[in-house]
Amino acid sequence: MTDLARTSAVDLVAGYQSLELSPVEATRAALAAITAYDGEVNAFVRVDEEGALDSAKRSEERWRSGSALGPADGVPTSVKDIFLTAGWPTLRGTHLIDEDTEWPDDAPAVARLREAGAVFLGKTTTPEFAWKGVTDSLRHGVTGNPWAPGLTPGGSSGGSATAVGLGMGAWSVGTDGGGSVRIPASFTGTVALKPTYGLVPLWPASPFGTLSHAGPMTRTVRDNATLLDILARFDPRDWSAMPTPARSFLDGLDDGLAGLNIAFSATLGFGSNDPEVEAVVRSAVAVLADAGAKIEEVGPGFDDPLQAFHVLWYTGAAKVLEQYGEAALDRIDPGLRRAVEEGASYTVSEYLDATAVRMDLGLRMGRFHQRHDLLVTPTMPIVAFPAGQDAPDGWPSQRWASWSPYTYPFNLTQQPAISVPCGFTGAGLPVGLQVVGPRHSDALVLRAAQAHEHATNWTHAVPSPITRRGEPWPDTSA
Repeated sequence: MTDLARTSAVDLVAGYQSLELSPVEATRAALAAITAYDGEVNAFVRVDEEGALDSAKRSEERWRSGSALGPADGVPTSVKDIFLTAGWPTLRGTHLIDEDTEWPDDAPAVARLREAGAVFLGKTTTPEFAWKGVTDSLRHGVTGNPWAPGLTPGGSSGGSATAVGLGMGAWSVGTDGGGSVRIPASFTGTVALKPTYGLVPLWPASPFGTLSHAGPMTRTVRDNATLLDILARFDPRDWSAMPTPARSFLDGLDDGLAGLNIAFSATLGFGSNDPEVEAVVRSAVAVLADAGAKIEEVGPGFDDPLQAFHVLWYTGAAKVLEQYGEAALDRIDPGLRRAVEEGASYTVSEYLDATAVRMDLGLRMGRFHQRHDLLVTPTMPIVAFPAGQDAPDGWPSQRWASWSPYTYPFNLTQQPAISVPCGFTGAGLPVGLQVVGPRHSDALVLRAAQAHEHATNWTHAVPSPITRRGEPWPDTSA
């Protein structure tokens, strides 16, 4: 294996263990990919080459001395610039935060990765305060898609998805308050899981409240399960954190789908898909059937909860800005300003009504999963559109949730949901399949995703712009 930038985390660690691969060489390969491609896609807000290589050298010493820290030791890693990271500023895509202050703390996800010996390459882009489903900000500019840099990778974890998709690190950690790891996974042909709420602790608490989850972003399902094992550890700073799981998410990952009852809904009853996207997703559902699942085309039977989501999301946006004063409104993304102003207009009664919709939705999905082990849908009804825009050309609304109808409902219900690549349109753009399970069924969701990946080859596709430009991946054999 010479293409270390494209090697999975699991395979890297196997190579480290046998001493056939080197954490230093793998880190150099990831840094070379950043040098080669980040100027075009703008996925990173900070790269620490010296720190990464120092960390990789320490990891290599541990592997050679038989004292490795586990399955993240020496793995080149990035982190969305929403998570606190000791020694690095956390700017959250905004001009409102001063980087010249002390940064002493790690968020729980960062702390777990640091304890596990991960090599931190840097921090990835986010829209301002992670407020929308695409990735651009006044502070850091526009992030592009690995398959076509002029298109958006989605968001708000778009920088992480693009980094992973281009081999600029084996994996990353993002946040998802309405689809923010799954939207970019679908648009970039990568894998991302929004775990059951509380499984991956968050601190400080998100201003978007219990809509916001932290989750692993990878190129393969096995890497995703491996990273979830590392992240899903209790942290007392999160009041809603679940206990550390007793079993690894790798246990039973390859058990297949025989005997599972899987519901398929192309639209959830209220969406509308690009015909090419729906055709690709239907082919993916056929793959699940061929793998032994019993498929029933049936929706979960709820109305679009978009208005309830908007009330909860926009009040959270208003809360984000509260600490910065009214003058801050003149210094932020105009779309965020509109969201803040709308959020500030909602009453307590409207907030409680939205919460009631959320509770009813959770009840309905709980009953639905008494009959169906899993629900599969398109992750997105569309493919990536031009970068720097909040919505596709000609779309009737500029609100990002208007074009992501299949993701935000499951933030309201706090269920686990994963996006896996399931094919391409005629224009060569990735399409994602979403697998949703009942709360606390993260292992089952990963198992279904693994079955699909095992039967296909989509996760191994290399972004075509690199091929078309004739630029090989950086040579890591030296």
